[in-house]
Amino acid sequence: MKKKLVALTGAGISAESGLATFRGSDGLWEGHRVEDVASPEGWARNPALVLDFYNQRRAAARAAHPNAGHRALAALEKEFEVVIITQNVDDLHERAGSSRVIHLHGKLFEARSTHDEKLVYPMTGDTINLGDTCEKGHQLRPNIVWFGEQVPLMELAAEQAATADVFMVIGTSLQVYPAAGLVHFAPPGCPVYIIDPNQPPLSARPNVQFITEPASTGVPRVAALLRR
Repeated sequence: MKKKLVALTGAGISAESGLATFRGSDGLWEGHRVEDVASPEGWARNPALVLDFYNQRRAAARAAHPNAGHRALAALEKEFEVVIITQNVDDLHERAGSSRVIHLHGKLFEARSTHDEKLVYPMTGDTINLGDTCEKGHQLRPNIVWFGEQVPLMELAAEQAATADVFMVIGTSLQVYPAAGLVHFAPPGCPVYIIDPNQPPLSARPNVQFITEPASTGVPRVAALLRR
């Protein structure tokens, strides 16, 4: 039976493919206050701005390519049962070949009804416009979990983390909750590999190994260790 590897991935792995990280050092995301483009209040104030912002993010994600970090995780499925829990909304893990990806913060290439959150639609193009509606006639919005909204897949993610034989944290500062708390669900004896050029704080946890490298080199390095 294959051992189970659970990987929590964040903006750092996508940044290496050229996608802007969620919050820059200036507190802005692609020149916008995060509250204006990633909150229910921002949507209520200016839905046209929010739709345009995510239309641009979709076009950027479509043009990006998986990097060596994404590909190394996908390749580990040969030897391990791999579950990826990602804070990223892009589809780079899937395009690299990963088959089990839990998108905590939603999916960029899905639209959902503003009236009924169960009405979710895969997107074939890159744009949602004002006036695009669900089958019940309500405006569509990005299927993204914004600040102040519930994280519906958190329970599933915690269940996966609790049954890990190996846990990896890749390209995330461990500052955004509730996702950052997932590492604490890993079983007590489970080895934890943290791959990030900036060492995130993680206290009171045994069996932690820090690889202070970007995902594109750090993930292949850890993959080689695990294979040994």
